[in-house]
Amino acid sequence: MIADPCSDRQCACLPARAFPPMRFDPRAEMSPAALFARVFLPFACGYYLSYLFRTVNAVIANELARDLALSGSALGLLTSAYFLAFAAFQLPLGILLDRYGPRRVNGSLLLVAAIGAATFAVADSVPGLALARGLIGLGVSACLMASMKAFVLWFPMSRLATLNGWLMAVGGVGAMSASAPVEAALAFLSWRALFAVLAALTLAAASVVLLVVPERPLGQKPAPLAKLARELGVVYADLPFWRVAIVCMTVQAGFMSVQGLWVAPWLRDVAGFDRSERADTLFVLALAMTAGFASSGTIADLLARRGVAPLTLLKAGTGLAAAAFALIASGTVRGTMAVAPWLALNFFATSAALSYAIVSRRFPGELAGRVNTALNVLIFVAAFCIQWGIGAIMDLWPQSNGRYPVSAYRAAFGVIAALQIASWLAIMPMREPGPKRAATGA
Repeated sequence: MIADPCSDRQCACLPARAFPPMRFDPRAEMSPAALFARVFLPFACGYYLSYLFRTVNAVIANELARDLALSGSALGLLTSAYFLAFAAFQLPLGILLDRYGPRRVNGSLLLVAAIGAATFAVADSVPGLALARGLIGLGVSACLMASMKAFVLWFPMSRLATLNGWLMAVGGVGAMSASAPVEAALAFLSWRALFAVLAALTLAAASVVLLVVPERPLGQKPAPLAKLARELGVVYADLPFWRVAIVCMTVQAGFMSVQGLWVAPWLRDVAGFDRSERADTLFVLALAMTAGFASSGTIADLLARRGVAPLTLLKAGTGLAAAAFALIASGTVRGTMAVAPWLALNFFATSAALSYAIVSRRFPGELAGRVNTALNVLIFVAAFCIQWGIGAIMDLWPQSNGRYPVSAYRAAFGVIAALQIASWLAIMPMREPGPKRAATGA
């Protein structure tokens, strides 16, 4: 094994002296329990908060709209600033992860998220809240990608889909926490006090990542940043990568957009649920999503040992998710039965996460950070556009007592459902992509 590539000279922007790594003999094998405790759990803490931040505005949307007199498009833009900042940093993030490693990058960015949460707690204008929401998005932008990079460094590739699924299940727990528990907390705390608490928790998570996760040599001398950036072209020039990305940009990004904001107004305006019923429903939906994440990766790895490609499961899951969302968009299922298609959407949309394992296996391990972030930037740009766009379309209909008509949801959701079905049909003839022969090969 070679020496730690992140010396003080090489890594001036993330100084090793500021965040000293846990030292151990890198040649020694860590036990599975130690790997779980010192690698999986610290990164999972960050991803838990990432998903909580992503979805919490669905519960506090009424308070934000009331306190700031927000229109649907303004609320969508404010909330989706998370996605925009998140997406904007993905490509440089991949380069940083491959050059400096996941521990320093994720831990440092979580400090930015803590600042963003604290700013959100005190901001008193739409621009200020949007800026704070953007800082949060930037700060948690590495939580998923850094975790996946760490898994590639520390765990066998045969376990990658399972570990990714477990990690995303932790994100599902974050979404669960942002539903009924947040609703209950709002009986005692204002939304500003809630974000002050989240700022403190995020600071603690950053400390855990920086102080507990061991440093793993990246296996080679760091390449120049210019070379790392050029190699992104290898990823974006790959046709199988794009075919997988398109379905993620519609099914996964559409799911993220409605789950992070628009599901709660839909349950109010279309299903007719009161506030308590909406919070309870959001909790159940997050539970379904958690179950989907926890099972999809494990099932994919088990089926792969029996010759069933992960792409097959991706096609099945995204197809069912698109069908469920089309049913929601139709506006024909209301009342208590309205929960059923949302449950199906939350469970089956998680299969889109298999795309990360699929594209990771396509490229060499030294590109792992850039491959995953290259996909993630497309997903989050799409999520920003969808979340804001839904609000813009719905504003074409007048509100009545702060509520939108069913026709507004039918139009806005219908556009997204049509895109999802089209992308799913496009991926159906695709076969499982094999590994590229070299980083620059075919």
